[in-house]
Amino acid sequence: MRPSCLTTLSLLALAAPAFAQTTGTLDKVKQSGAITLAYRESSIPFSYLDDKAQPVGFGHEICLKIVDEVKKATGRADLKVNLQAVTSANRIPLLQNGTIDIECGSTTNNSARGKQVQFATNYFYTGTKFLVKTGTAVKSLDDLKGKTIVSTTGTTNFQILRNLNEEKKLGIELLGAKDHAESALMVETGRAVAFGMDDILLYGLRASSQNPASLAVVGEPIQVEPYAIMLRKDDPAFKKLVDDTLASLMRSGEFSKLYTKWFQSPIPPKGINLSAPMSPELVENLKALSDKPAT
Repeated sequence: MRPSCLTTLSLLALAAPAFAQTTGTLDKVKQSGAITLAYRESSIPFSYLDDKAQPVGFGHEICLKIVDEVKKATGRADLKVNLQAVTSANRIPLLQNGTIDIECGSTTNNSARGKQVQFATNYFYTGTKFLVKTGTAVKSLDDLKGKTIVSTTGTTNFQILRNLNEEKKLGIELLGAKDHAESALMVETGRAVAFGMDDILLYGLRASSQNPASLAVVGEPIQVEPYAIMLRKDDPAFKKLVDDTLASLMRSGEFSKLYTKWFQSPIPPKGINLSAPMSPELVENLKALSDKPAT
């Protein structure tokens, strides 16, 4: 499937009033005959563009499996699937105003966002680390005192780093980038010493860079947080369908197979293996099926 050219639509949608959800997502989809999936352009390996500019990834593939269940639930085997690129900054507004219907990417499930949107069962756990040039003497946030670092605007990581910088009076110059690819580029070109982001995304960006050996992921996780699929609020029927789909994937072992495919096997575009085992938190949640947010 080719990504839809909806850039203008996205800009208009951001300027529009919030979407008035008079019907649930399943009714909306059934009536319109279409569902819009959000994808990220550089959230490797969850949702990103391959070398043919097509959305791929662990989260994106799960989203497509959810679409299969939506087709059954709505009786719309002919359901059209639209694809819409989103960023950290616009993903929540575009969900709220109805431009997108679901986002299966690298969005942290936390209490603050829970006031604006709804989250399905947690499907990954991660912690903030730093991407630096190989050989850079950085093992912790304290090593970055007085230096310039970058994080992606609209992410929980940016907020965490900003708060810690103020609390610990580190004198860090924190820059904001529009997406993860731009953040990584700022480190590669020397505009920032480090890029603070979820560790798994940093491993993915490192693996897909022109020279992976020139970059390193360092530091202890600052804060462990869950990722979850993002839905509109007050839509219990759609949340149940999504949660039930995830539960089925997790209990049948298919979720683990998808995990192996995207985190422990060669992935496009360069065939590099991230070699990232499941965290203890994720292993536990395959049984617990919790949607508990980070604080």
